[in-house]
Amino acid sequence: MHASITAAYLARYRKAAADSPAELLPLTGAQRRFLITRRLAPQTRSDVVPLFFAYPRGTLDERRLARAAAAVAARHPALCGGFATVRGTPVLRTGGPSAEAARIAVAPGGTAREALRAALLDWPVDGPALRLLFAREPDGDEELLALALDHAACDEQSLGVLTAELSQAYEADEPPAAGPAPQALADYRQAVELQLAAEDAAGGPAAQAHWGRRLGGLTGAGGGAATATGMLTERLPAAEGAARSAVFPALLDAVGAAAHRLHREAGPLALGYPWGGRPPGAPAALGCFLNTLVHPAGPADPAGPAGTGDLDALADAWWDDLDHAGTPFDEVVRAARTAGAPWSGALDAMLTLEDLHRRPPLVLGGTPGRETHLAGRPLAAPLAVSASHGDDLLVRLAWDSDRFPEADALAAFDDLLAVLRHHLHAHV
Repeated sequence: MHASITAAYLARYRKAAADSPAELLPLTGAQRRFLITRRLAPQTRSDVVPLFFAYPRGTLDERRLARAAAAVAARHPALCGGFATVRGTPVLRTGGPSAEAARIAVAPGGTAREALRAALLDWPVDGPALRLLFAREPDGDEELLALALDHAACDEQSLGVLTAELSQAYEADEPPAAGPAPQALADYRQAVELQLAAEDAAGGPAAQAHWGRRLGGLTGAGGGAATATGMLTERLPAAEGAARSAVFPALLDAVGAAAHRLHREAGPLALGYPWGGRPPGAPAALGCFLNTLVHPAGPADPAGPAGTGDLDALADAWWDDLDHAGTPFDEVVRAARTAGAPWSGALDAMLTLEDLHRRPPLVLGGTPGRETHLAGRPLAAPLAVSASHGDDLLVRLAWDSDRFPEADALAAFDDLLAVLRHHLHAHV
């Protein structure tokens, strides 16, 4: 029986941390992948998670914003530590770069959106894990705030904690502590160690066999990160009742249809999506505790309604996948390749679904920010679809504009929306 990738990492980590166990903290599988990827391709920066908020002009106080960012970062090891490689082993080193909050100048003839986009593309590889960047429209009545995080320091649960704590810190305007309390360091270590134990247990023979069966037929269209992107958006009515449980499998089918329109591949494509959360009993430490699952997106059945697939069969297969959702991504790739898939592990498309009811608004100066979105940020795959489920279902498609013409992206988005509308209407 092969040794698990997680067990091998733990052995290397213990050797690297032997001389300074208090200074070096372990990383989850997702955190390690982000760190390794940026070392191999630092120019992509698809591992930065930005949230964008618009406020009435004059709302934001630059110095107060900087103090609030520093105060929040000082509480959390993942925000005030530094992700590093020690003896070839990815770790979190306590005492990294502090949070940064700064106003970004808008060049003559430019816009606040362009200024923030350029600043995020210039994010330093070894910079702080939390940055708050804002810019004012030269001739407008709004100012934009980018709350940007190193993805290794956050997941969806972390974002909710962060917006709540930033709102409170901005209101209280208290000076930051010198660093995380000993209990915060202990909580982070315990949460990661529980996550690693779960990842190690989820990589056994049964999981290898499952993922080999599911992904052994992957062909892959040659995915990978994208740096030049366009964006299309559409708002659909929020799903209620029985349709709400159909949203994610419907999105899987819809994104699969869009991916096949763009990639023009007949075989199954690798559609990745984040899933997971803290292990049972784990403290609510900030960090990335998600796993990337892979769905083999087959071509749509042209005989089906609106070109759609069998959603019930897809949902059943997806539920089976969730029984093995803890299998680390690297183990999934190994299982697929062992089963004969000529797949490098690069994703052809990426899907994320965010439940906005779980994230409090970012309230600064008594004013809730209006969340907005910017095109042009780097992507982890040539096609990325993100959906936000709140008062409505906001669907955004971003694509590699160097690889796919805009006309093809428009046709793919039409396919995606047609499939999604069909499924959600059928399950009302």
